[in-house]
Amino acid sequence: MARARSEERRGEILHAAVEVIAERGYRGASLGAVAERVGLTQQGVLHYFPTKEALLVAVLEERDRWDTGGGTRSAGAWRLDLLASLVDYNAMRPGIVQTFSALLGESVTEDHPAREFFTERYGQVRAEMATVLRAEFGPRLPSGLTPEQAAPLLVAVMDGLQYQWLLDPESVDMPGAFRSFLVLLHGGGAGAG
Repeated sequence: MARARSEERRGEILHAAVEVIAERGYRGASLGAVAERVGLTQQGVLHYFPTKEALLVAVLEERDRWDTGGGTRSAGAWRLDLLASLVDYNAMRPGIVQTFSALLGESVTEDHPAREFFTERYGQVRAEMATVLRAEFGPRLPSGLTPEQAAPLLVAVMDGLQYQWLLDPESVDMPGAFRSFLVLLHGGGAGAG
């Protein structure tokens, strides 16, 4: 029972950290603000996460778990239609998308504690997306690109749409735009205009 309460408290801290980072960015977020949001002292947060960097990594890992339904994702588990469902899901949780986007943007600065996480994550995601594209199209997409050539573009569209949607959700239909991109990948719309 104590272990369950500990896990519940850890989850509350992670959710509070997501909210604070979404509002202030990583550099502007403090352990004190996270502690206040969850009703603990800063020392109470440090009991679960010994450093701000450890909390950051846990937030990023938790976001990936939310995206994959809890477990470690295998490349074979994704299909293009499931990616569209993930984009739909992300559109229902702007706070998580905002936190991820803020951390991603900040991580390109020198010595940011999330830089290594994002570097490794993007290498893994590109490889997974190449596997998804290969399963869908074989060795060549209708455009003639290989799955390895198209994978970074797929990832860029997904993340770029998140930024555009966060900035102007009334004008950017993130799920609709992603589905349009899938039509483009399948070679649809050639010559239309």
